[in-house]
Amino acid sequence: MFFTNSSQASENQFSEPLSILILGDSLSASFGMKENQGWVYQLNQVLQQQKAPYTLINASISGETTAGGLNRLPRILAKQNIDYLLVELGGNDGLRGFPPSLIKNNLLQIIQLAQQKSIKVLLMDIKIPPNYGARYNQLFNQTFSKVANISDINLLSFFMESIAIRPELMQTDGIHPNIKAQPLIVTLMKQQLDSLITLPLNK
Repeated sequence: MFFTNSSQASENQFSEPLSILILGDSLSASFGMKENQGWVYQLNQVLQQQKAPYTLINASISGETTAGGLNRLPRILAKQNIDYLLVELGGNDGLRGFPPSLIKNNLLQIIQLAQQKSIKVLLMDIKIPPNYGARYNQLFNQTFSKVANISDINLLSFFMESIAIRPELMQTDGIHPNIKAQPLIVTLMKQQLDSLITLPLNK
């Protein structure tokens, strides 16, 4: 971003950071630990220290599905003025064997609700364990890239892909990241968000 004069720079320096609402499940809801030990809280701390141009609002709930997120989103958007929506949903749908077509439709509706309010949407490329069968896994995995292509939005790499393969970073249930994994997720997410979140010229 380039400024033509010092007054413009001063105005943006003291403007409010862009807000990113995270609509997610237990992976973003500090499951199995205190809230301030989770990656969302920790990343917010880093962003504040670095005076980053964006901040996070966590609307994640353990056990949330795409249908649950879709049902909650209108109430959330009625109360919050946000610039970006990061959707981290679909894992619980997949673990319960929900049809990929249903997941796709729910995600598309979530995105449409946000875009109707001129909110930019980011989608997490969720993966599930391979023990659900090759066909289901293939259909599930394709869902998120299809949704991103249809909606013309950015697809973020799933932070659990590099975490889940390391037992020392996982809780005993083998599904959720533990406390040791949170700083690594912070790094992974900050790298992705930094590359995507930009200050608009006319905020």
